[in-house]
Amino acid sequence: MDADLPLLVLRLVLGAVFVLHGWNHGFGAGGLAGTTRWFDSLGLRPARVHALVSTWLELAVGVALLAGLLTPFAAAGGIGIMATAFVTVHRPNGFFIFRDGYEYVLVVAASLTALAMLGPGSWSVDDALGLRDDLVGWEWGAGAFVLAVVATAGMLATCWRPPAKDDAAQA
Repeated sequence: MDADLPLLVLRLVLGAVFVLHGWNHGFGAGGLAGTTRWFDSLGLRPARVHALVSTWLELAVGVALLAGLLTPFAAAGGIGIMATAFVTVHRPNGFFIFRDGYEYVLVVAASLTALAMLGPGSWSVDDALGLRDDLVGWEWGAGAFVLAVVATAGMLATCWRPPAKDDAAQA
């Protein structure tokens, strides 16, 4: 079987997830103000800036994945979002999603890493621009993963001040 259809399915699902998640962060029920309050409770400073960046980065990653545009870079953005969610929200809760664990973010980050390695397939903007064969291989997947982890570590080191356990229990 040709890989173009499975890659399209993977891109469409991941892209839709990021677009919907970004839309919800910025324009959903709680809107940007709700996301800002949540990020503040997580210790991300300045919370409003992180809410804005999260909203627009998730939307951009989603649209790029849907289109198959600069796929390894879109994947790196998504992996960074998942790494941030892993550290700030899910890691302390263990593996299982029903306990708000990291199961989901692990699957999404692994899927994005695989997509960065495999490329977007023929049905993509990357292919239309003649970039598809240049942006494929394990190096692109490893590069996307490393870029995301380094960027996330830098952002968390400079902007994350997790609340004390007593503060988190009261919130």
